[in-house]
Amino acid sequence: MLTYIILVLHLQNHVWEDVTVHNSSLPPLAIKHPECLGLLHQLERSTDVWIQHYCILKDGCLYFYASIRSTQASGGLYLQGYSVSEQTHGFEQPVIELKPSSEEFKTFYFCAENKTENQRWIAALKTSIKKWLPLDQAIQEFMSRPLEETRM
Repeated sequence: MLTYIILVLHLQNHVWEDVTVHNSSLPPLAIKHPECLGLLHQLERSTDVWIQHYCILKDGCLYFYASIRSTQASGGLYLQGYSVSEQTHGFEQPVIELKPSSEEFKTFYFCAENKTENQRWIAALKTSIKKWLPLDQAIQEFMSRPLEETRM
């Protein structure tokens, strides 16, 4: 039974990855039903420079475009395992912090045009991330169900 769950989740991840790869090859306005879109400034930590991107949030992935007229994404960030919060320490204005669950991954800082936009992005990012359960959590939730619910 557990092998079946892992196989199904593994197959679902491949489908999700295929969709993400497909979406990154599209212009920003061609992505259907985005969860959030607009300008975000990303802090490049190595140079302490804020770089502006047109961003699309869709199904736990944040796509980066040079502009709204770009033909494809210049990059993307899978958000599974990241937490979202607003931070003020060391910054002139509040910023959006995307922090990974593991220290081996990079923490990202973003800033929208104003505080209202920051709040809109934070809410959308949190909602999008919650759509995707980590594998161990999905298995744990499945295994905690009554036996009659888990039979095929």
